[in-house]
Amino acid sequence: MKRVIGLTGGIATGKTTVADYLANAYNLPILDADIYAREAVAVNSPLLEQIVKRHGEQILLADGSLNREKLGEIIFNQQEERLWIDSLIHPYVSDRLSLAIKETPAKTLAAVVPLLFEAGMTDLVTEIWVVTCSEKQQLERLMQRNQLTAEQAQARISSQMSLAQKKKKADIVLDNNSNLEKLLQQVDIAIFRQ
Repeated sequence: MKRVIGLTGGIATGKTTVADYLANAYNLPILDADIYAREAVAVNSPLLEQIVKRHGEQILLADGSLNREKLGEIIFNQQEERLWIDSLIHPYVSDRLSLAIKETPAKTLAAVVPLLFEAGMTDLVTEIWVVTCSEKQQLERLMQRNQLTAEQAQARISSQMSLAQKKKKADIVLDNNSNLEKLLQQVDIAIFRQ
């Protein structure tokens, strides 16, 4: 049976760091739900057309692609709009991820799915790893990484299920409160746990 690690956690907790390590140290194929989510709203896609119909042309950049910053302002401040967008994008991402898992010949692979629980995609994986850190660290990392104000960063964090809830549903919790070496040691232990 294929081992599919569902790698999740909160925004800016260290999922990409863990995924990169799994790819580089263990040669695991990495499937990234964010790539499929971007594909879902690519120029001229049916989903992008629905978003434009609902929010108007101002949701687009000059080249016809989605203005992610503008969409972020809408969805992170209006829960109803976020749920509407999620209802469009999550089924697309789930279908693409499911197909990619089936088509990947490797016996072990990792699927990085930030909204694994929120999008109801837990049935696609065989185990769930949650990368976590303190709320203070998460907020600081997100502000620095995305050049956001504390208020903007908090709105993004609040739009996701809490880390405490995710930890309760995890098979493995990777604590990213310390340094990189300590995080990667936890990954080394988790990868050999069967």
